[in-house]
Amino acid sequence: MTSTISSNRKKSNIKLWAAAVWLIVWQAASMWIGQEILLVSPVAVIRRLFELVQTAPFWQSLACSFLRILSGFLLGMISGVLLAAAAAASRRIDELLEPFVQTIKSVPVASFIILVLIWVSPENLSVIISLLMVFPVIYTNVKDGIRSMDRNLTEMADLFAVPITLRIRYIYASQILPFFRAGCSLALGLCWKSGIAAEVIGLPENMIGENLYNAKIYLNTPDLFAWTLVIVVVSVLFERIFLRLIDLGVRRVERMR
Repeated sequence: MTSTISSNRKKSNIKLWAAAVWLIVWQAASMWIGQEILLVSPVAVIRRLFELVQTAPFWQSLACSFLRILSGFLLGMISGVLLAAAAAASRRIDELLEPFVQTIKSVPVASFIILVLIWVSPENLSVIISLLMVFPVIYTNVKDGIRSMDRNLTEMADLFAVPITLRIRYIYASQILPFFRAGCSLALGLCWKSGIAAEVIGLPENMIGENLYNAKIYLNTPDLFAWTLVIVVVSVLFERIFLRLIDLGVRRVERMR
């Protein structure tokens, strides 16, 4: 199991030479167009980013957006795991939740943002939207993981009356964690995209979405690209750290078996 997770992580690594080629293409396209308002150069974006990180509003916006999107992700993750366990244990609960899950999967993010904005303040909009985007992914993956478990192990646990704490530690965790990790890998990217989109539409004060909107209104292309780069970097770093923690948990479980 551990080797499978490790190989999946290696496949997702971006090669430096490939990134360098695309940066060169970007720079060449910017020079060819010759209008930074249409396509700013990567050099100008990096320069503007260094200017932004030296200001207090930059860190305030980053912290506010990060905490709200993180809250939405954690709420979606916890509710997804708990309801997946309930659905796997009860067919009626599974049937009850299925229309709700399918609706969330089908409705466009923009529709959810506008609808939720009627009920909640713009400051909390990104929390709800991130939760809604994360929940069905975690729910589906964890439920599939539970249903694909080795029934011989669960029957043996029933036969010997193994306590629930030991079942979770030695049986459930080792077999469900790979499904949970795959769900988190997909959900992390979705929650950041949807959370920032919610901020751009809701326009809460002192958040990344407001800065993106202002950059668009004033045709400030360097700011637009700089904030987009910040979103990408923070999203990738958070995903790698979170998935690394899951991998460490998998290895620990494997050593205890």
